Amino acid sequence: AEARDFDDAVFARPDPAAPEGFELIVAIADVAWYVRPGDPLDRDAYARGNSCYFPDRVVPMLPERLSNDLCSLRPEEDRPVLAVHMRIDKDGRKLGHRFARATIRSAKRFTYEAVQDLADGRTRDARFGPVVEPLYAAYRALVRARVDRGALDLDLEERKVELDGAGRVVAIKPRKRLDSHRLIEEFMILANVCAAETLEKKRLPCMYRVHEPPAETRIDSLREVLDGLGMRLAKTALRPKDFGRILDWASDKPWRHLVNTMVLRCQSLAVYAPENAGHFGLALSRYAHFTSPIRRYADLLVHRALIDAGDLGEGGLTSGHVPDFVKAGEHISSTERRAVAAERDAMARYMAAYLADRKGATFAARISGVQKFG
Repeated sequence: AEARDFDDAVFARPDPAAPEGFELIVAIADVAWYVRPGDPLDRDAYARGNSCYFPDRVVPMLPERLSNDLCSLRPEEDRPVLAVHMRIDKDGRKLGHRFARATIRSAKRFTYEAVQDLADGRTRDARFGPVVEPLYAAYRALVRARVDRGALDLDLEERKVELDGAGRVVAIKPRKRLDSHRLIEEFMILANVCAAETLEKKRLPCMYRVHEPPAETRIDSLREVLDGLGMRLAKTALRPKDFGRILDWASDKPWRHLVNTMVLRCQSLAVYAPENAGHFGLALSRYAHFTSPIRRYADLLVHRALIDAGDLGEGGLTSGHVPDFVKAGEHISSTERRAVAAERDAMARYMAAYLADRKGATFAARISGVQKFG
């Protein structure tokens, strides 16, 4: 509800050419039209690498005139986009895709909670009910494809800090994870796959999102913990599906949160790189971030390459400064880690402030990790 930078708009309808299949559109803010290679806005966006989100503010990658206004897909306003039109079958397998540059006029800005209420029948809307229904039907097809390929699905709590007008913490609550969140995630994942496939086919530079398999030493630590909980893990190379079986086994156990956390800590760190090594966690052979150019520089690079790939006009890579993709990947991976560390540190400080007047109190707790020393 508090978001102001709207990167994406989505649409779905039944595909007349594919029985029980769907046509999907993911439209993404055309930041490349405004931020050209090598100009001052571009140099500053590169230096920042990404936006940074805190409980009380955002440190944006781009000036607010762009991030909250000209590039933001606000409802009932004309906005330039780079859109991907996709077709999937009834089991969520992609049948084809194409990219286009366009101007859209978003019909509605939903919050996740509002669209979920509409989908679940808690509210009614004669205009948007028929629009939301095929979105959820397409989402269910994409979930079938996700399950089939064995992508990781970690159950990890995120927390939301609630502040009063004076900036004091009044509550820290778990964020609800709804099907509406998952719907957008699945649409964005498919769009990102299309971006990587297109650039590979055209033999153009691509900034992949790379997630390599976990190191064997980390798997050994996980294996030791699971052994203590009564689950034997085979001493063979693990696939994403194997981790999925671990999570399924723990889903109804009292140590469910511990196992999810341990599986997360077992994973390699995802990075940006021009050399493709696949995405282990999503069980995908190629993947590139395309859907958030307002807040991630990697996505802006991918947009520029796609503009060249489709001969879609101005703002492509070849129309200006072409960066060293190896160096750029290392830099934006570093700025991402910096932002994550800052966000975690801010959350820890807000939690400390919230608990400052509760010294001596007793709380329920759960184990979040196990090491050799305890």
